[in-house]
Amino acid sequence: MSKTTKKAMASTLKRMMESTPFDKISVVNLVEECGINRQTFYYHFQNIYELLGWIYKNEALKKIKDYKSYDTWQEGLLIIFSYVKDNAKFCLNTFNSVGREHLNDFLYNITFKILVDIVKEITADKNIKEEELKFVADFYSFAVIGILTNWMKEGMKQEPKEIVNNVNKLIEGNADRILKNF
Repeated sequence: MSKTTKKAMASTLKRMMESTPFDKISVVNLVEECGINRQTFYYHFQNIYELLGWIYKNEALKKIKDYKSYDTWQEGLLIIFSYVKDNAKFCLNTFNSVGREHLNDFLYNITFKILVDIVKEITADKNIKEEELKFVADFYSFAVIGILTNWMKEGMKQEPKEIVNNVNKLIEGNADRILKNF
């Protein structure tokens, strides 16, 4: 029942965000639209921002768990870009609100999880410190997030597969060369 209630609140928030800026949606508005009481909302979430974070975590993070290797990272990245495009109004509404931090956290966490595993895989036979691995994964994570957020700002005209192919051109072979410098 608990998961069903959370999903109902999540779909209601997403539906509301198609026409209303996130900053203008209150818990009162949400529970009225969803047909639940405020106490039920607060049983599951501390605030509407926590619900927003839950949506990103549960809708997209689960989909990429099997794409965190050097051979499959492009598929994981494609899932991220496709999620943003498929949920454009929701993601853009978040991006243009005070809830942007939740989108940024989601994008960072999901991208970092893919990239840190790839960096570890590439450097399995090398003696590289953990903080250096994290630095390289951070570098690529922020580069991908920058590309993604710029793509969002420009109206998501380019196809996700094309962007992932371009990112692959930048990363292919360069990650190993960069890691040799450490």
